[in-house]
Amino acid sequence: MAIFGSLSRSLRADRSDRQSKARSPARCGWRGGMSTARQFDAIDRKLLFKLQRDASLSHADLAERVGASTASCWRRIRAPETDGVLGPQVRLVNATRIGRGVNVLCHIRMKSHSAEATEAFESLGASREEFIECYSMSGDWDYLLRILVADVEDYNRFLMRTVLRHPSVATGSSHFALTQV
Repeated sequence: MAIFGSLSRSLRADRSDRQSKARSPARCGWRGGMSTARQFDAIDRKLLFKLQRDASLSHADLAERVGASTASCWRRIRAPETDGVLGPQVRLVNATRIGRGVNVLCHIRMKSHSAEATEAFESLGASREEFIECYSMSGDWDYLLRILVADVEDYNRFLMRTVLRHPSVATGSSHFALTQV
């Protein structure tokens, strides 16, 4: 996943520097307080990668896959969970199987950037199940939405009757995903 790729690149530490630092009392690769950048060793990065692919793996399965003990894996996962680095576990829904096989990326330009306007639009996003993801953006567009709907007609209806009629929205631009790779 892109998140892990950037995480592993940004959190690499010099090997000699890591070896000179003492490990935490839990004896795992996790180091750093709330005000410092997190440092992950190779096993920590492997664990994060595996967990992003399949969070349902047991500690024993993870330990086998990354070459560590079960207890070590538990400690290495528990520390970033406690500090909020690892978020909640979720189950991904197969959108096609629930009748939502059309995946649309929609850019939105706002009429106004006032606090009231952005809060109103973000409330719309939080209240609608069609909005799978919503990002505030820099650049020409103000928001990027990921919307799942049943078909193109369903999207047109949702776009015209809900999104573009919102008083804060000036315009939008839609891009239909062909396949997920």
